[in-house]
Amino acid sequence: MASRQGGSGDAEPLGPGSTERRTASTTAAASREDDVRPRSPPESPARRRARAGRSDRTGRSGEYRSVDPPHGGKSAARTPEDPPVRDPSLYALTDHFRERLEQPGRYVSTRTVSDAIREGQLRWNSTDGWRFALVEGGVRFVVVVSDTETNSPVVVTGWTEVADREAALEASRWDGVDVDTIAVRAALSESASTPIPDRIRPRTVTRPFEVGEHRLETEPGEPFVRCTDCGCRFRSKEGITSRRCRQRSPGR
Repeated sequence: MASRQGGSGDAEPLGPGSTERRTASTTAAASREDDVRPRSPPESPARRRARAGRSDRTGRSGEYRSVDPPHGGKSAARTPEDPPVRDPSLYALTDHFRERLEQPGRYVSTRTVSDAIREGQLRWNSTDGWRFALVEGGVRFVVVVSDTETNSPVVVTGWTEVADREAALEASRWDGVDVDTIAVRAALSESASTPIPDRIRPRTVTRPFEVGEHRLETEPGEPFVRCTDCGCRFRSKEGITSRRCRQRSPGR
């Protein structure tokens, strides 16, 4: 997959390991394995929403219908409503999404994106449009795509959700901190303005994950996530993204 130039949005193949934590080096190596060409079509409404930071905060629990394209989704004259093609090599990555691949605690890689496009369930969501969803090891990988009516479709964003907690905890791919990180991040994103202390309190996140400018963790019994850099405490995603991180001075 190739990076789509033209600006990034705000702050869903990996190397071996059970946790699939992202690094810039593994992202770059994985990206070179995908055979794509750079493209620059006009920006679609879904991509504008993602750039505004809405795609991972709205519509996740909205109504959608499950569909799959006849004949691989190809047609002579495509429209945005036509199911997208299942060839990962045709998709480019927006800069918005490529930046997310390098953030700790996202658990989304170019490999999982390719797998979701090839094998995942295809869904239409009234907010974001077309999504691919693939469950592996108790975790659901969701990939949102756009410009699918053109010859230059793009991956707009992606995230993970806990589809089956018991299966995820039993899978060698994840450990308990991975599963709780995925659960907390997904809960924060379901409704950005809603405080979720009861959904944070039972979770253990000892490896900080990033949202906005903050690196967040939490311990069992705490009804908030705490930034390891500035010490601020948050109960909602809106609180996190609306506050800049100012690192504490030594001794504080």
